Formats: sequence, structure tokens, C-alpha cells
Amino acid sequence: MPTVSMTVNGKPTSGEAEGRTLLVDFLRGPLGLTGTHVGCDTSQCGACIVHVNGEAVKACTMFAAEADGAEVQTIEGMANADGSLSVIQQAFQDHHGLQCGFCTPGMVMSAAALLKDNPKPTETEIRDYLEGNICRCTGYHNIVKAIMAASGQDVSAIAAE
Repeated sequence: MPTVSMTVNGKPTSGEAEGRTLLVDFLRGPLGLTGTHVGCDTSQCGACIVHVNGEAVKACTMFAAEADGAEVQTIEGMANADGSLSVIQQAFQDHHGLQCGFCTPGMVMSAAALLKDNPKPTETEIRDYLEGNICRCTGYHNIVKAIMAASGQDVSAIAAE
């Protein structure tokens, strides 16, 4: 079986992967990084979003071999170096941007990609960007509020739901 090597969350790693092994399965299986979720297997829900070479990617649509030599960041790599929550993760906690938590890793990874490209997005821009992420619990209101807060915008006028 071929060996796939990549840097995951800043650490060089490698493992065996069949040609048909999806990146999400490689991360969850041999690497034990189970924060990246498998929600639909059809690229609809966004629960499997990771960053590959700085770009948000649905890991259920990419083969592990395609990430050979790449820099991959998962939800496990989003925390600060001291282990504390990142600004985005803290905003999700502070503004109740989660309920069951299943979609949260993909939402956080999507939010990070959005804020990298658009540091002060409007509510509409956030909702449009999250179109590829499905949350079955929250109704998105507090997720949008959390992302706006993480961007440093005042959310005090936005009512809680």
C-alpha cells in the first residue's frame, strides 16, 4: 500500500493509504483526528471541512493521496499554542453558536477561511459563505453572530435566539 506524507496541524506525519482512501478517512483513521466529521459522504453538509494548503476543502471529496506533501489543518489544530480556544472557537462558545456540536468543526473551519479572505463580513456575506454547511439544530443565527463577533464586530445589538 502506498505511503502518504503530509504536515497535519504543524506536525509531519505519514501513513499507508489505498488510492481510494478519502482524506477524511485518513485523518480519522490512521491519524486518529476524529474532530473532522463525516456527515453525509456526498459533499453536502460541510462537517468534514479542513484546510489544505490554506484553502477550505471538504475532506470527503479529496483523496488522501491528493494531499501528499500538503499542509493540512484540522479542527484539532485551531486552538492557540497554549491549548486555549482560538478567537473563533471562543466566539462560538460565548455566543452559543452550537447545540449538538456535530457541525461545529466544519463551521469553525469555514469561518476561519471566510475571515482570512474577508476580515469584516456582513451578515449576508456570512450566510452566503456558509451555504455549504448544514446545521440541523441552531437555525444559524448564533453561528452568524459568533462569526461576526470573532471578526471584532459589535454584536450587542443582535438579539439572542
